[in-house]
Amino acid sequence: MASADKSCGDRKSLKLYHFPISAPSRGALLAARTIGVPIEVEIVNLFEKEQLKESFIKVNPQHTVPTLVDNGFVLWESRAIASYLADKYGKDDQFYPKDLQKRAVVNQRLYFDASNLFVKIRAICFPILFLGETVIKQNLKDDLNNALNFLETFLNGSKWVAGDNCTIADTSIYASLSSILAVGWDISSFPNIQQWVKDCKALPGFEENQEGAKQFGEAVKKNLK
Repeated sequence: MASADKSCGDRKSLKLYHFPISAPSRGALLAARTIGVPIEVEIVNLFEKEQLKESFIKVNPQHTVPTLVDNGFVLWESRAIASYLADKYGKDDQFYPKDLQKRAVVNQRLYFDASNLFVKIRAICFPILFLGETVIKQNLKDDLNNALNFLETFLNGSKWVAGDNCTIADTSIYASLSSILAVGWDISSFPNIQQWVKDCKALPGFEENQEGAKQFGEAVKKNLK
């Protein structure tokens, strides 16, 4: 971890380009809040196509949020941002353990979110937001509930998704899940997830995340029959 003097100097220049409706963007910000990193937030409204402005493309040619700028160093992809912030600014290694096996479990959960859970949430919501769909197809419902079955299993005998301590896997997965919960998804058959969701209320930045999730849920629900 960086020295205290260097860390404090770098923190002053930390900026996150962010869109509150985006679950991955909220995941990066929730990680920053949970780790305790002071960070400047600049909103990039994807619905208004602000990500295509020349000034933003110069920062991130892939023009995606979240995008982190740390004293000239630019990084995007939410889980990479969370890992970087935890490694550089974490007071200890609780949120991203240095023990290889513990870290591997956190990484597995992050990859599960990126390649499975969030993908299935996006498959439901993207067509409703942008392609004119007005109903959720049954196969997509089944796919998401299958992913939630895995998450339920991860939480068997464990308070958090990667063990007994909160990590950046929790902030990432909660940001994803909170989006579909705001749409009204039923998790009554997943008691472990229900308890974990309650525990996540203690996360710094929880209310901020909820506001973005609420906006997302409202945008989806207004297009549903």
